[in-house]
Amino acid sequence: MPEERYRQALAESRNAGRLRATRAFDPGRREILDASSNDYLGLSRHPAVVERACAFARRWGAGSASARLIRGTLPPHDALEEKLARLKGHEAALLMGSGYQTNASAIAALLDERTLSAEPLVFADKLNHASMHEGCRLAGARQLRYRHLDLDHLEALLGKHAHEKRARFILSESVFSMDGDRADVHALADLAARHGAFLYLDEAHATGVFGPTGMGLAEGVAMESGLVMGTLGKSLGSYGAYVCCSRAVREYLVNRASGFIFSTALPPPCLGAADAALDLVPTLAPRRERLLALAEALRGRLNAAGLSTERSSTQIVPVILGHAARALAAMEALRRENVLAVAVRPPTVPEGSSRLRLSLTALHTPDDVERLADAVVRAAGACS
Repeated sequence: MPEERYRQALAESRNAGRLRATRAFDPGRREILDASSNDYLGLSRHPAVVERACAFARRWGAGSASARLIRGTLPPHDALEEKLARLKGHEAALLMGSGYQTNASAIAALLDERTLSAEPLVFADKLNHASMHEGCRLAGARQLRYRHLDLDHLEALLGKHAHEKRARFILSESVFSMDGDRADVHALADLAARHGAFLYLDEAHATGVFGPTGMGLAEGVAMESGLVMGTLGKSLGSYGAYVCCSRAVREYLVNRASGFIFSTALPPPCLGAADAALDLVPTLAPRRERLLALAEALRGRLNAAGLSTERSSTQIVPVILGHAARALAAMEALRRENVLAVAVRPPTVPEGSSRLRLSLTALHTPDDVERLADAVVRAAGACS
C-alpha cells in the first residue's frame, strides 16, 4: 500500500538524519536570535511596507480571485511589473508565484525542445538551486554542469560544443543560496555574448543587498540575450517572484510557462508590500553596508575558531560540519540557547557538506553577531 511505503521512506530519511519537519516560529519572541531569515533588509515588518500591503488589500481585496489569464490581472500587477522592469533595466517583467515555481516553470518553457527545434545545450553551475535543476528535468534537457563558479571550465565546455548548431543556455545563481558566494556576473554575461548563449540568472538572494541601488549583482550589466529572475519574498519582504526580460520572452512565458498559466495571481497585499519595498530599497545603502559588515565580522569570528565558511562573501554564512547528524545536533544545541539556525543536509547540499546555514539581516546588531558566533562555536565543538 502507498502509505506503508511512505512510512518506510520517512523511516529511511530519519535514520539518515535527513528527515525534515515544519516548526512554528513566533517573530514576536524577543529572546530568540533568528539567524535563519531571508528578510535581509528587515522590510517584512517595515511600517511603510505593512501599511501599503493593508492599503492594497482595502482597495483591491485580499485575493486576486483567479489566474492572470482569466480575470486575475489587476491594475497593480501591471504597475508592479512596469516598476520592476524599469528598476532592473529590462524591457518587461512578469510576476509569478514562488521562486521555485518561477524557476521550474520558466526554465522548462525556455528549454522546450519543440520550440527550439532541437534539444538545447544547457550549461549549468553544479550548485544551482534545486528549482533550476527541476526546470531542466521538466524540459527533459540534459545539463552540462561546470564546476561551481569555475568560468574557465564553463568556457571550455562552451568551446567543446561550439560546432553544434543548437540553442545555448547558461544557468546560474548570482548569490548562491546555500554557500553564500557570488558568481562573476560580468564574466558570465561576456561569455554568454561571445558564445551566443541565453543567460538565465537567479538573483533571488542578491536583490536588495547588492548593486548600486540594490537591484542585484546584474544591475548595470549589459546582457545581450537573457533573463534575470528574482523574488519578492526575501529582501523585498513580501511573497512572490518575477522575471525581467525582453517583451518577446515575457509574451512567450505568458503563453508557455505552466506555473504562470495555471496559478492564481499574486494577491494584492503582496503587491502592495513589494511596491513599497521597491521604493525603499534604493534608499537603503547604509543598511546594505551594515549587513555586509556584520557578515564579515561573523565569518572572522567563526574562521578564527577553526570553522569553515567556505567562500561566503555575502549575508549568507554557511558553517560546514560534514555529516548530517552533526549538523542536526548543532542546530538543536543552538535552539537550547534560543538561537534559530537551520541545518542543511543532502540532497539540498552535496554529501559530506552538511552545514548550519546562517543568514543575517540589517536588523541584527554587533552584539547579536557576537552572541551568534559564541553559540555556533560552542555548538560545533560540542557536536564534533
